Amino acid sequence: MQAVINGTVIADAPLADLIKIEGNWYFPPASVNADLLVESPTPYTCGWKGDCQYFSVKDGDTLLQDRAFSYPTPYPASFDRVGQDYSNYVAFWKEVQVVD
Repeated sequence: MQAVINGTVIADAPLADLIKIEGNWYFPPASVNADLLVESPTPYTCGWKGDCQYFSVKDGDTLLQDRAFSYPTPYPASFDRVGQDYSNYVAFWKEVQVVD
């Protein structure tokens, strides 16, 4: 599976390595091209996952605000709900397409 924006691959990992949470595919940290992400100061806390870290995604010379997100230190109780530890896994939305 790949996370792609305008032909640029942001993340690439086998389907077996991804985790699907609430309809979003989360990629393992090592599969993500961190050079294309910029930490965002946007705050958000999920009631059952914990504090979220948003990232803006570089699309050429454009920076797309808050198009990726991760939970660096999710609530331990959420691991039971998800089925495994997903700390630092990265999910994408809007312009970023997740394709097989």
